[in-house]
Amino acid sequence: MWSRMGQILILLDRRGQKYAAAVDGPMARVPDLGTFESANLLKHVGRRIDLGKRSLLVLEPSRRDLHETMQHGPQTLVPKDLAAILYEADIGPGALVVEAGAGSGGLTVALARAVGAAGRVVSYDMSEDALRVARANVASAGFESAEFRLGDIRKGVPDRDVHAVVLDLVDPWAAVGAAWEALRPCGHLATFSPNMEQVKETVASMSTRPFVEVRTIEIIEREMEVRDVGVRPSFAPLGHTGYLTFARKVLEPFP
Repeated sequence: MWSRMGQILILLDRRGQKYAAAVDGPMARVPDLGTFESANLLKHVGRRIDLGKRSLLVLEPSRRDLHETMQHGPQTLVPKDLAAILYEADIGPGALVVEAGAGSGGLTVALARAVGAAGRVVSYDMSEDALRVARANVASAGFESAEFRLGDIRKGVPDRDVHAVVLDLVDPWAAVGAAWEALRPCGHLATFSPNMEQVKETVASMSTRPFVEVRTIEIIEREMEVRDVGVRPSFAPLGHTGYLTFARKVLEPFP
Protein backbone atom coordinates (compact mmCIF):
# COMPACT_ATOMS: atom_id res chain seq x y z
CA MET A 1 0.00 0.00 0.00
CA TRP A 2 1.39 3.37 -0.99
CA SER A 3 2.04 5.66 1.97
CA ARG A 4 5.43 7.31 1.61
CA MET A 5 4.61 10.77 0.37
CA GLY A 6 0.99 11.24 1.34
CA GLN A 7 0.41 14.11 -1.08
CA ILE A 8 1.56 13.38 -4.64
CA LEU A 9 0.91 10.65 -7.17
CA ILE A 10 2.23 10.53 -10.74
CA LEU A 11 0.04 9.82 -13.77
CA LEU A 12 2.02 8.41 -16.71
CA ASP A 13 0.61 8.23 -20.24
CA ARG A 14 1.67 5.94 -23.08
CA ARG A 15 3.99 8.59 -24.56
CA GLY A 16 5.94 8.94 -21.32
CA GLN A 17 4.35 12.25 -20.32
CA LYS A 18 4.03 12.63 -16.54
CA TYR A 19 1.47 14.58 -14.53
CA ALA A 20 1.58 15.28 -10.80
CA ALA A 21 -1.67 14.74 -8.89
CA ALA A 22 -2.01 16.16 -5.38
CA VAL A 23 -4.07 13.68 -3.37
CA ASP A 24 -4.11 15.47 -0.02
CA GLY A 25 -7.79 16.42 -0.48
CA PRO A 26 -10.91 14.60 -1.66
CA MET A 27 -10.38 15.68 -5.28
CA ALA A 28 -7.16 15.94 -7.28
CA ARG A 29 -7.14 18.54 -10.04
CA VAL A 30 -4.51 17.73 -12.68
CA PRO A 31 -3.75 20.46 -15.25
CA ASP A 32 -4.33 19.32 -18.85
CA LEU A 33 -6.12 16.16 -17.67
CA GLY A 34 -9.05 17.01 -15.42
CA THR A 35 -10.23 16.25 -11.90
CA PHE A 36 -10.00 12.87 -10.19
CA GLU A 37 -11.19 11.40 -6.92
CA SER A 38 -8.10 11.10 -4.73
CA ALA A 39 -9.37 7.89 -3.13
CA ASN A 40 -9.77 6.30 -6.58
CA LEU A 41 -6.21 7.23 -7.57
CA LEU A 42 -4.85 5.82 -4.32
CA LYS A 43 -6.63 2.53 -5.00
CA HIS A 44 -5.01 2.29 -8.43
CA VAL A 45 -1.34 2.74 -7.52
CA GLY A 46 0.63 0.53 -9.92
CA ARG A 47 -2.46 0.05 -12.08
CA ARG A 48 -4.07 1.66 -15.10
CA ILE A 49 -6.99 4.07 -15.09
CA ASP A 50 -8.89 5.13 -18.20
CA LEU A 51 -9.78 8.70 -19.07
CA GLY A 52 -12.03 8.46 -22.09
CA LYS A 53 -9.91 6.75 -24.73
CA ARG A 54 -6.74 7.62 -22.86
CA SER A 55 -5.02 5.23 -20.44
CA LEU A 56 -2.84 6.40 -17.57
CA LEU A 57 -0.71 4.50 -15.08
CA VAL A 58 -0.83 5.64 -11.45
CA LEU A 59 2.64 5.61 -9.91
CA GLU A 60 4.32 6.36 -6.62
CA PRO A 61 6.51 9.47 -7.00
CA SER A 62 10.20 8.71 -7.43
CA ARG A 63 12.92 11.35 -7.07
CA ARG A 64 13.03 11.61 -10.85
CA ASP A 65 9.24 12.01 -11.06
CA LEU A 66 9.24 14.87 -8.55
CA HIS A 67 12.06 16.62 -10.40
CA GLU A 68 10.44 16.26 -13.81
CA THR A 69 6.97 17.45 -12.78
CA MET A 70 7.88 20.40 -10.55
CA GLN A 71 7.68 24.04 -11.60
CA HIS A 72 11.10 24.90 -13.05
CA GLY A 73 12.90 28.21 -12.77
CA PRO A 74 16.60 29.06 -12.93
CA GLN A 75 18.14 25.97 -11.34
CA THR A 76 20.18 23.82 -13.74
CA LEU A 77 20.90 20.74 -11.62
CA VAL A 78 19.65 17.52 -13.21
CA PRO A 79 19.23 14.00 -11.77
CA LYS A 80 22.75 12.83 -12.63
CA ASP A 81 24.20 15.73 -10.64
CA LEU A 82 21.72 15.39 -7.78
CA ALA A 83 22.58 11.73 -7.29
CA ALA A 84 26.31 12.45 -7.18
CA ILE A 85 25.83 15.19 -4.58
CA LEU A 86 23.82 12.91 -2.27
CA TYR A 87 26.45 10.17 -2.54
CA GLU A 88 29.65 12.20 -2.44
CA ALA A 89 28.47 14.47 0.40
CA ASP A 90 27.19 11.45 2.36
CA ILE A 91 23.71 12.94 2.86
CA GLY A 92 21.33 10.56 4.56
CA PRO A 93 18.58 10.24 7.21
CA GLY A 94 18.89 12.63 10.13
CA ALA A 95 21.46 14.93 8.51
CA LEU A 96 21.48 18.72 8.80
CA VAL A 97 22.20 20.19 5.36
CA VAL A 98 22.66 23.81 4.33
CA GLU A 99 21.99 24.71 0.71
CA ALA A 100 22.79 28.02 -0.99
CA GLY A 101 21.06 28.85 -4.25
CA ALA A 102 17.55 27.47 -3.82
CA GLY A 103 16.70 27.92 -7.50
CA SER A 104 13.51 26.02 -8.26
CA GLY A 105 13.89 23.73 -5.28
CA GLY A 106 14.94 20.67 -7.28
CA LEU A 107 17.99 20.09 -5.10
CA THR A 108 16.01 21.02 -1.99
CA VAL A 109 13.46 18.28 -2.69
CA ALA A 110 16.23 15.71 -3.20
CA LEU A 111 17.96 16.81 0.01
CA ALA A 112 14.73 16.82 2.04
CA ARG A 113 13.86 13.34 0.87
CA ALA A 114 17.36 12.10 1.72
CA VAL A 115 17.47 13.51 5.26
CA GLY A 116 13.93 12.38 6.09
CA ALA A 117 11.72 13.54 8.92
CA ALA A 118 14.58 13.32 11.43
CA GLY A 119 16.82 15.64 9.39
CA ARG A 120 16.65 19.26 8.31
CA VAL A 121 17.49 21.25 5.19
CA VAL A 122 18.16 24.99 5.38
CA SER A 123 17.99 26.64 1.97
CA TYR A 124 19.32 30.15 1.28
CA ASP A 125 18.65 32.42 -1.67
CA MET A 126 18.92 36.16 -2.25
CA SER A 127 15.81 36.20 -4.46
CA GLU A 128 12.38 36.15 -2.86
CA ASP A 129 10.92 35.03 -6.22
CA ALA A 130 13.23 32.01 -6.28
CA LEU A 131 12.32 31.14 -2.69
CA ARG A 132 8.62 31.38 -3.54
CA VAL A 133 8.99 28.84 -6.35
CA ALA A 134 11.20 26.56 -4.24
CA ARG A 135 8.78 26.69 -1.29
CA ALA A 136 5.86 25.76 -3.53
CA ASN A 137 7.71 22.84 -5.11
CA VAL A 138 8.90 21.46 -1.78
CA ALA A 139 5.44 21.85 -0.22
CA SER A 140 3.74 20.14 -3.17
CA ALA A 141 6.19 17.24 -2.83
CA GLY A 142 5.02 16.81 0.76
CA PHE A 143 8.19 17.63 2.68
CA GLU A 144 8.24 19.60 5.92
CA SER A 145 11.94 19.28 6.80
CA ALA A 146 13.04 22.24 4.64
CA GLU A 147 13.47 25.79 5.97
CA PHE A 148 13.92 28.71 3.58
CA ARG A 149 15.91 31.83 4.40
CA LEU A 150 16.22 35.02 2.40
CA GLY A 151 19.86 35.99 2.76
CA ASP A 152 23.46 35.83 1.59
CA ILE A 153 25.29 32.75 2.80
CA ARG A 154 28.60 34.43 1.97
CA LYS A 155 28.10 36.60 5.06
CA GLY A 156 27.93 33.59 7.36
CA VAL A 157 25.75 30.69 8.51
CA PRO A 158 24.38 30.72 12.07
CA ASP A 159 23.96 26.93 12.09
CA ARG A 160 26.77 24.76 13.45
CA ASP A 161 27.57 21.05 13.40
CA VAL A 162 26.21 20.85 9.83
CA HIS A 163 26.68 17.53 8.05
CA ALA A 164 26.92 19.00 4.55
CA VAL A 165 26.88 22.35 2.75
CA VAL A 166 25.90 22.48 -0.93
CA LEU A 167 26.64 25.61 -2.95
CA ASP A 168 25.00 26.38 -6.30
CA LEU A 169 26.28 29.94 -6.66
CA VAL A 170 28.03 31.97 -9.35
CA ASP A 171 30.92 32.48 -6.91
CA PRO A 172 31.00 29.50 -4.55
CA TRP A 173 34.54 30.39 -3.48
CA ALA A 174 33.12 33.41 -1.67
CA ALA A 175 31.09 31.12 0.62
CA VAL A 176 33.77 28.50 1.34
CA GLY A 177 34.78 30.23 4.58
CA ALA A 178 31.22 30.40 5.87
CA ALA A 179 30.71 26.76 4.90
CA TRP A 180 33.84 25.63 6.77
CA GLU A 181 32.71 27.42 9.93
CA ALA A 182 29.26 25.80 9.78
CA LEU A 183 30.43 22.25 9.04
CA ARG A 184 31.02 19.66 11.70
CA PRO A 185 34.43 17.92 11.72
CA CYS A 186 34.46 15.51 8.75
CA GLY A 187 31.46 17.31 7.23
CA HIS A 188 31.23 17.63 3.46
CA LEU A 189 31.21 20.62 1.13
CA ALA A 190 29.81 20.29 -2.40
CA THR A 191 29.73 22.96 -5.11
CA PHE A 192 28.24 23.12 -8.60
CA SER A 193 29.85 25.31 -11.27
CA PRO A 194 29.17 25.51 -15.02
CA ASN A 195 32.74 26.44 -16.02
CA MET A 196 36.33 25.63 -15.12
CA GLU A 197 37.30 29.15 -14.02
CA GLN A 198 34.73 28.92 -11.25
CA VAL A 199 36.15 25.56 -10.24
CA LYS A 200 39.68 26.97 -10.15
CA GLU A 201 38.67 29.82 -7.85
CA THR A 202 36.69 27.47 -5.62
CA VAL A 203 39.50 24.95 -5.19
CA ALA A 204 41.94 27.79 -4.49
CA SER A 205 39.66 28.98 -1.69
CA MET A 206 39.37 25.46 -0.30
CA SER A 207 43.15 25.16 -0.22
CA THR A 208 43.38 27.99 2.33
CA ARG A 209 41.48 25.94 4.92
CA PRO A 210 41.88 22.44 6.32
CA PHE A 211 39.89 20.49 3.75
CA VAL A 212 40.87 17.04 2.47
CA GLU A 213 39.69 14.84 -0.39
CA VAL A 214 39.20 17.85 -2.67
CA ARG A 215 38.11 16.58 -6.07
CA THR A 216 36.18 17.80 -9.09
CA ILE A 217 34.13 15.58 -11.39
CA GLU A 218 32.03 15.95 -14.52
CA ILE A 219 29.27 13.44 -15.19
CA ILE A 220 28.38 12.53 -18.76
CA GLU A 221 25.16 10.57 -19.25
CA ARG A 222 24.20 8.79 -22.47
CA GLU A 223 20.98 6.82 -22.79
CA MET A 224 20.74 3.69 -24.90
CA GLU A 225 17.88 3.01 -27.33
CA VAL A 226 17.06 -0.69 -27.00
CA ARG A 227 14.97 -2.10 -29.87
CA ASP A 228 14.35 -5.48 -31.48
CA VAL A 229 16.59 -4.55 -34.40
CA GLY A 230 19.50 -3.58 -32.15
CA VAL A 231 20.87 -1.24 -29.53
CA ARG A 232 22.39 2.15 -30.18
CA PRO A 233 23.19 5.33 -28.26
CA SER A 234 20.53 7.99 -28.19
CA PHE A 235 21.10 10.93 -30.52
CA ALA A 236 20.26 13.28 -27.64
CA PRO A 237 22.93 12.60 -24.99
CA LEU A 238 22.81 14.55 -21.74
CA GLY A 239 26.39 15.75 -21.65
CA HIS A 240 27.94 18.62 -19.77
CA THR A 241 25.79 20.46 -17.25
CA GLY A 242 28.48 21.54 -14.83
CA TYR A 243 31.37 20.54 -12.62
CA LEU A 244 30.90 19.17 -9.12
CA THR A 245 33.62 19.87 -6.57
CA PHE A 246 33.72 18.11 -3.22
CA ALA A 247 35.78 18.54 -0.07
CA ARG A 248 35.78 17.27 3.51
CA LYS A 249 36.45 19.40 6.58
CA VAL A 250 39.12 18.40 9.09
CA LEU A 251 40.50 20.26 12.07
CA GLU A 252 44.18 19.57 11.47
CA PRO A 253 45.71 19.45 7.98
CA PHE A 254 48.65 17.31 6.98
CA PRO A 255 51.98 19.03 7.81
